[in-house]
Amino acid sequence: MTIVPARVSKQVRLISSVAFCLGLLITSSPLEAQSSKASSSVETKHPILDSSFDPLHQVSAALEGLSKRVSPSVVQIFSTGYNPDGDREHRNTDLLSRGLTSGSGIIIASDGWIVTNAHVVQGGRRIRVQLTPEAALSAPQNGGSRRPSFDAKLVVADRETDLALLKIDATDLPTLELSDSSDLKQGQLVLAFGSPLGFDNSVSMGIVSSVARQPDPDSPTIYVQTDAAINPGNSGGPLVDTSGRVVGINTLILTQSGGSEGIGLAIPSNVVRSVYHQVRSEGHVHHHQIGVSARNMTPALASGLGLDREDGILVEDVIPGGPAASSGLMPGDIVLSVNEKRVQNIRQFALALYSFAVGEKATLEIQRGKQTITYQIPVREKQDVQERLADLVTREQARIPQLGILALTLDETLVRMLPPLRNRFGVVVAGKETYGAYEGDGPLPGDVIYSVNGTPVDSVDSLRSALDVLKTADAIILQAERAGSLHYLILEADK
Repeated sequence: MTIVPARVSKQVRLISSVAFCLGLLITSSPLEAQSSKASSSVETKHPILDSSFDPLHQVSAALEGLSKRVSPSVVQIFSTGYNPDGDREHRNTDLLSRGLTSGSGIIIASDGWIVTNAHVVQGGRRIRVQLTPEAALSAPQNGGSRRPSFDAKLVVADRETDLALLKIDATDLPTLELSDSSDLKQGQLVLAFGSPLGFDNSVSMGIVSSVARQPDPDSPTIYVQTDAAINPGNSGGPLVDTSGRVVGINTLILTQSGGSEGIGLAIPSNVVRSVYHQVRSEGHVHHHQIGVSARNMTPALASGLGLDREDGILVEDVIPGGPAASSGLMPGDIVLSVNEKRVQNIRQFALALYSFAVGEKATLEIQRGKQTITYQIPVREKQDVQERLADLVTREQARIPQLGILALTLDETLVRMLPPLRNRFGVVVAGKETYGAYEGDGPLPGDVIYSVNGTPVDSVDSLRSALDVLKTADAIILQAERAGSLHYLILEADK
């Protein structure tokens, strides 16, 4: 089973009406029964039903009206830039490749705020948003263009929630309302909008298969599951209820063929609302952590480790110097509750910690052997340095083809992002683009290069110049700092 991001690379009354209509289609009418007794030479004429009283027409008209209301608020998104290599997991690499991706988005505020999936715009250096003709005509300053396309500013791309917010220079745009996804019910009718396989302004229909699907039991991430057809290109588009309110953002499909097999996953609207409000009020998304790696307890784990319980959260690792380590938490501890609220799985644990503000202390009750211990652990902001470095790569000048890397000159901004460094000069490796012209132990994202064959480098330009001088050399020796230690990285020409 494959999990595929749905992007492209390069009401009760209504349901009862549907059921009634299906009944009409499969049950013979009195007229049809009478006609079977009549002579075959006599043609029986059936009266044409008044469409205003025909449930099938009523259902169709309701869906048409719903599509007409929702479609203008759905956009198509094109992103050009650097993205992680699609086969990196099989090759154990961190390559970035240049390419074009497309997906969908939702106009969430009339002054040009758009929400989509982070993987649609990940690595994007130029992002364009295409409105529907109806949306274009609703905005007077757009000049009445039938198919306007706007350059978009990427405000935030939050990989942990897989949500991104874009801003375009437009006003008076049609918007969609976010529903309360906690009110969703299994079997509820929903429609999925977007641009599957690049075909813009498409819609499919289905039901809510599950209101809280957790594909990975050791991950806190949950989705709304639907059988509405979702395909690559639907990513970032809305999953809406029969009132036209957004219940989720179409994000993934579980598939064996690469296309829709009736298992689509959407980020719940309550998560979307939280991210949107955080960005609008504070400019970024908070992710809380206490410095532990944990997993769900299982019978096998309990048996193998000689534990007397099969529920709770098993702490696998405690980050040295982190809040949990400083408070006394240890690998092998079992988390039983957070602030006296029992937690039975990773999702409950993550949701419990999410309610704390940065700096507040969470009370964790843990089991260690036969003891039950309570700890007060401060909640801190979670950082991901490598992702933030990749987000800073904005120019072609960042390319160092000889080494196959994307580089940034070390400055005060980067110094504050990185762990303590030996020097205040150098070149930071932001990502890998290719394998480069040399073989050997090459630089990795997060490394800081200080010299090339003994020649100090303090900028991307000086690194490029030093490599140009040595282009005929058999070997290149890079002095680089990695995770607080200095290393000589040896690269030899591919003969």
